[in-house]
Amino acid sequence: MTKSIRCEVVSAEASIYSGEAEQVVAAGRMGDLGILGGHTPLLTELAPGPVRIVRGGGEEDHFYVSGGFLEVQPDVVTVLADTAVRADDLDEAAAEQARQEALQAMHDKTAELDYTRAAAELAEAMAQLRTIQQLRRKAGRG
Repeated sequence: MTKSIRCEVVSAEASIYSGEAEQVVAAGRMGDLGILGGHTPLLTELAPGPVRIVRGGGEEDHFYVSGGFLEVQPDVVTVLADTAVRADDLDEAAAEQARQEALQAMHDKTAELDYTRAAAELAEAMAQLRTIQQLRRKAGRG
């Protein structure tokens, strides 16, 4: 039997999730992280991308975070996100449009948007699309 761990997903705006989890998977700056009950304490920066919470019975909750931190303590995993939303609430068309606009701004030398900002917006749009694609693949399996 897998040891469960308390999981909290909070953003600057609100608490998004609070409950028991068997596993938490998140996009860290150095790669994806999988956290199980009994994990060594950890504090790491999160990259924009999906957070997946696996609950008892294999049920899953999917979220998108725009960045932040993941803290692992003996009995709790906390996702401290800049912005966090349930993956079901993401707008794929808006994310695709943001991706296209960021790409255009990066290629348009006369754009008011600077390259660094455009690159950041592109990364965020791509992370949202990645989250949507993961959710879609999961739905296709079940």
